Amino acid sequence: MPAPNRLTEPPEGARPLALSQRVQGRGLVGQQLITFLPRYCPTPGAWGVWRSNGDLLPCSAAAPCKDCQAMMKVLLLKDAKEDDGGQDPYIRELGFCGLEATLIPVLSFEFLALPSLSEKLSHPERYGGLIFTSPRAVEAAELCLQRHGQTQVWTESLKESWNAKAVYVVGNATASLVNKIGLAPEGEGCGNAEKLAEYICSRESSALPLLFPCGALKGETLPKMLKDKGIPLESLTVYQKTPHPGIQMNLTSYYSEQGMPASVTFFSPSGLAYSLKHIQELSGNYIDQIKFAAIGPTTARALAAQGLPVSCTAESPTPRALAEGLRRALQPPHC
Repeated sequence: MPAPNRLTEPPEGARPLALSQRVQGRGLVGQQLITFLPRYCPTPGAWGVWRSNGDLLPCSAAAPCKDCQAMMKVLLLKDAKEDDGGQDPYIRELGFCGLEATLIPVLSFEFLALPSLSEKLSHPERYGGLIFTSPRAVEAAELCLQRHGQTQVWTESLKESWNAKAVYVVGNATASLVNKIGLAPEGEGCGNAEKLAEYICSRESSALPLLFPCGALKGETLPKMLKDKGIPLESLTVYQKTPHPGIQMNLTSYYSEQGMPASVTFFSPSGLAYSLKHIQELSGNYIDQIKFAAIGPTTARALAAQGLPVSCTAESPTPRALAEGLRRALQPPHC
């Protein structure tokens, strides 16, 4: 049966999806309403939906269930962040895949050594470049500019001096924040610290150390790889993670109102450590029915170390990559 184009009528026997589906993105950004235009889907006898960017989602992507109608509930253990469109990008991307996402924060952050970081940022001539592997490290740098009266000198001279050097980052979220403070990031497509280290090793030749503002629980992969290649690195701990005070209450409320999720995604080993006990207690004997997902390989290894099967590891730490990975992991074989 030939597939019609967007403007033609569906073939006889095709099943229409509803004109709109509600994606209940609970969390700090509230509910989101996403409207889909029903169109023909390559799956025989079914329709799909077109995204706003023109991508075709088959019925199995739009609603991965037997009748292509219900939406699976998935739990993301992270705080909500609104993008320029006023939506959390994870809620939006998972909604496109027919997944009803709820965000629950499991981490709080305490910033450390800001005067020391401020002093180091004031002397770009001492360093060969910067490394940011998390949004929190960039936020620490931004706080230095705000709290220590450096905004004007940063704009007039320091920013230009740092931009003459390499500013390495992991992930699009970190790169976006680096852009906001006026720096030009590179390496964001690497996806994780190990790949970024390989990227740095292939490019770096400066005898000056790279300045690396980081968290208290930073991994040792990147520092070790740079050391092995003789690339000097100066690390500075600028934040530490603590458990979010509302973890247990928020998880209990979710399970009471929504039931057990089809999937739980962890975004860091620390988030896993602080929340897993509560997930296990609330899920009880049914925990084996949950498909566990990780935002990257480090978190996936932490999950495996707890004896939990990892059903999905995002190919990159982005909303789109996680949504596509979860869709594949949750899609029943018959759909």
